[in-house]
Amino acid sequence: MKFGLQHPNFTFDYKNGDTSKIVDSLKDLILMAENAGFDSFWVMDHFHQIKFVGGPDEPMLESWTTISALAGITTKIKLGTLVTGIIYRHPAILAKIGATLDVLSKGRLFMGIGAAWNQEESFAYGVPFPSTKERLLRLEEVIQIIRKMWTKSKATFNGKYYQIKDAYCNPKPLQNPHPPIMVGGGGERDTLRIVAKYADACNLFGSLETIKRKLGILDEHCKNVGRDFDSILKTKLGIVLIDNDKESLNKKLNELFKGMPKEQIKEFVIYGTQEEVLNEIESLENVGMEYFIVDLDPSRELEQLELFADKIMKNLS
Repeated sequence: MKFGLQHPNFTFDYKNGDTSKIVDSLKDLILMAENAGFDSFWVMDHFHQIKFVGGPDEPMLESWTTISALAGITTKIKLGTLVTGIIYRHPAILAKIGATLDVLSKGRLFMGIGAAWNQEESFAYGVPFPSTKERLLRLEEVIQIIRKMWTKSKATFNGKYYQIKDAYCNPKPLQNPHPPIMVGGGGERDTLRIVAKYADACNLFGSLETIKRKLGILDEHCKNVGRDFDSILKTKLGIVLIDNDKESLNKKLNELFKGMPKEQIKEFVIYGTQEEVLNEIESLENVGMEYFIVDLDPSRELEQLELFADKIMKNLS
């Protein structure tokens, strides 16, 4: 199994209002992750903080600018957005942004993309927010446009929502045939069908039981469209909390989830002692999960990263 690290919270990256310290904090974090053997580093593609992580007034960096800066700091670790909402940027422009990042990072883009979901955020920034059905239809067109831009000498596409004509994307991405495209979301009828048709990787979240069910549904979609199920990289996003002190762990869970039933909490987080966390991740690997992207406690992220790398990754990689 391979591992990625997501950094969704910038609140702890500086103190006393000195935003110049954010880049130093990110540098320390990503270099530690790279040296510890993480395969990828991810930031969310949002313009203000989402309600599951913090308040909308908390710090939030623009995602593509952030990973571009981090490309210049690192040498090996892959970089991506988890995930870019297709309503935020025109697909041909997004293809150019992605190709540029891949070139400047010497082939380290991991392209995360999804239909977008945050209506509140879209209204705040004046971004049109179509229906769920339309956003999913747009997602299908967007992926086709990006693939054409990345692989054809010049790209033309005539869709219902997007049209391009003789659009150049030079230089092309360095990765051959193109950077991997990962579709985020676990919608069983439509999103997983889109994964089966177009994606190189899926990104799911949920408990062991949820993941097992969704992978079974993805397998059925693959059969329906004639796709090799094994050709799709199966990734999961989840919070990991490691603590041998049960009292401290329960306090953190209550702080994060405010009395949510434990069965529901398991859809979002793997928690417990080192042995318990290791067993949970091994169980995910046994049902077919190949790549785990983790969120760690942002208030002690460096400490948790070192512990996760030493006690979990070394036993699974």
